[in-house]
Amino acid sequence: MAEKRGNVIVGQSGGPTAVINSSLVGVYKTAKDRGAGKVYGMLHGVQGLLQEKYVDLSEHIRSDLDIELLKRTPSSFLGSCRYKLPEYTDKPEVYEKIFEILKKLEIEYFFYIGGNDSMDTIKKLYDYGQEIGSNIHFMGVPKTIDNDLAVTDHTPGYGSAAKYIGSITKEIIRDGLVYGTSQVNVMEVMGRNAGWLTGATALACCEDCEGPDMIFLPEVDFDMENFLTKVQKLLKEKTSLVIAVSEGIHMADGTYVCELTENVSQVDSFGHRTLTGAASYLANKVASTFGCKSRAIEISTLQRCAAHLSSRVDITEAFQVGGAAVKAAFEGANGMMITLKRVSDEPYICVTDIYDVHKIANVEKKVPREWINETGDFVMPPFIGYIKPLIQAELTAIMTDGLPRHLTLNLNQ
Repeated sequence: MAEKRGNVIVGQSGGPTAVINSSLVGVYKTAKDRGAGKVYGMLHGVQGLLQEKYVDLSEHIRSDLDIELLKRTPSSFLGSCRYKLPEYTDKPEVYEKIFEILKKLEIEYFFYIGGNDSMDTIKKLYDYGQEIGSNIHFMGVPKTIDNDLAVTDHTPGYGSAAKYIGSITKEIIRDGLVYGTSQVNVMEVMGRNAGWLTGATALACCEDCEGPDMIFLPEVDFDMENFLTKVQKLLKEKTSLVIAVSEGIHMADGTYVCELTENVSQVDSFGHRTLTGAASYLANKVASTFGCKSRAIEISTLQRCAAHLSSRVDITEAFQVGGAAVKAAFEGANGMMITLKRVSDEPYICVTDIYDVHKIANVEKKVPREWINETGDFVMPPFIGYIKPLIQAELTAIMTDGLPRHLTLNLNQ
């Protein structure tokens, strides 16, 4: 019989992924199996918690079928937020209110599923808890399609996004070969400062597809003149080009390519600007320079919500990090984040570990320069070798009337 534990609360924050709910299931199921009292879910993360918006998850996850459905449900089941927790010295009342709510719910274990900004939240709550002598354990559960969290080999959510991006890149390449006339397709992939997602377009390089013609990541400064010279050369060799660019590609002076358009950028609470329009600008530039057909393709949110093409490896690891967070917290860990450690590629073996969240929060992991070719317009074989194990296998969707079935929750409570 499992030792009786205190109450648990879990939240989801930041941009969702195709497998973020598998981590939620990992937290919920492991907590219940290990004797937790109630397991609460914050609605819309810490921002919702401040408004006392939460649910008892046992009232919404009632069966093994619900668990299997939730593993396959994209987006954040509990809703999300992009709320920047202020410094304690600036707004102590925010912390006081959060801890007052946690005390009322008799919370002993707090889990937050998210990326870099979410780990910043865990760090701040842990630090405040230590200052006031709280016995609450704060644990970070990694997720982000951007794959830019430090220390961990990769993040749950990235494998499925990479699988989708590689797949549609192949399909876009096939589509471009239909008419035999000169055309250039410029794909814009998410990635502000790290090119992990854009690099995944190189997965399309296989026996039945030559892959994209060029790939530009934000790790290397973008040179417009060199870009146009390469396009001109390629158009003399073939009729259809497919070029992948990160939304955050920038010039040597730091100007984002998307800023060359007339798009108005928005800024979130963390100071992150909305970057979109790089592909549109480059497609128009190509069309006006060479007089050929050119199209911008923005994958946008599709790359993070395409659960119908998720990776079984990704779903499994997402579940594992949720469970590992509970196990570690119940054994005394606090102020930590679960990490994934790759043991080998062939066969692929990856295990979980824990690491001090203070050394992860606000640290951005970028694609190593040696994984990008010298000219900065493609990725090297080690990059592909790194990704391939993460996209393997599928978890068949549970279908109803020909469409995937999802588990949903009314977030307007």
